[in-house]
Amino acid sequence: MAVEVLPLPLPPSANVEMFSGADFGREIKGVDLGALAPEVFREIEELLYKHSVLLFRDVDLSPEQQYALAKAFDPTSDSFGHGNKKIESTKSSILHATLRGIPRVPQVYLVGNGTSYDHEGFPEVQLQHPSHTSWHRTHISPEDQEKGATRFVRWHMDAALYDLLPPKVTTLYGIKVPKGPRQVVRYDDGTGDELEVPLAATAFVSGRMMFDIQPRELKSLAVRSRVKYAPHPYVWISTAKAKSTGMGVETEGLEVPYDKLPAWEESKILVLPLVWKNPVTGELHLQVHPWTVAELFVDPLPRDAVRENAWYPDGAHVTDLKEVRDVLYRMQRPGIAPELVYPHDWREKDLMLFHNRGMIHSVTGTLRPDQIRLYHQCNLAASDSPDGPDADDVRKWA
Repeated sequence: MAVEVLPLPLPPSANVEMFSGADFGREIKGVDLGALAPEVFREIEELLYKHSVLLFRDVDLSPEQQYALAKAFDPTSDSFGHGNKKIESTKSSILHATLRGIPRVPQVYLVGNGTSYDHEGFPEVQLQHPSHTSWHRTHISPEDQEKGATRFVRWHMDAALYDLLPPKVTTLYGIKVPKGPRQVVRYDDGTGDELEVPLAATAFVSGRMMFDIQPRELKSLAVRSRVKYAPHPYVWISTAKAKSTGMGVETEGLEVPYDKLPAWEESKILVLPLVWKNPVTGELHLQVHPWTVAELFVDPLPRDAVRENAWYPDGAHVTDLKEVRDVLYRMQRPGIAPELVYPHDWREKDLMLFHNRGMIHSVTGTLRPDQIRLYHQCNLAASDSPDGPDADDVRKWA
């Protein structure tokens, strides 16, 4: 059976022109993900990098098969994106309560909500759905939550961002999907922005789209910039609080001081481009984890570039944390406008395969303990660094 490629169904809120321009998302049929022939995998790989996210429905996939699928995109990688069993052993990480590795396949993790029994080697496992009430500085009132108000919890890419390189792809497989009425994501940032979403939807935004909508002066800044992530970043931010949009952290001096973090080495800190180049299309994706960046490096403008309205025309090393976060928020907040967000309406046995180096995502939703959500997630720390803009890109946009 030939691979069938269909448009990804978009919600009424979506700006169809923008999603079409970014060539975002496809539904794939006629594929057995547990037994991909090499030529079929190559087709899937090209489709993924071209469209950023691929949806497969009614999938039967064991943890071993899910690991093999992720590994096919990066054959020399064998560690979960945060390291095998490292999240479980780092209780001070913000991720500790939300992820559990499957014992026989430690590269595949359980994510979800509530208590599940006799699942993949766990007689009993309790999972906690990420909540804005745990991580955000401000909260929606319990009364409004009861009425269906919720937030984006945490916009991010899947990556340890210390010692291990960001995974190329993530596979997310829905085993048990909670049922309930749709909810309304509130941005609560003074804009009045809201987005109706299915219960516990995973929200995706395109890094390509985020770059494309930048004004010229911010495209110039983006192609000239690199970000430096903090050591043990998820411990570093564990005592800080996030913005109401889920797009980054408020700067209140609440981060764990570097000398109070677990032992770390300067050589393991990651410094990565702010813009990453798609390996298939050559398009540029604005790709940065807004929660965990500590510093910003900006190269000076090329000699023949227009300096009018340019940001940091002579280059800069920005170490003021509030300034760093304000610059990134200025770039990234427009990219999560309601019309640019794809909130996936999960069905059981859906598998979402997404280009983790070309987009960011966030969980949504407020769940009760009896609303069981059980997914398998697999991404692998990459064997190589992402490519940033090349000389032609800098000449074009700087």
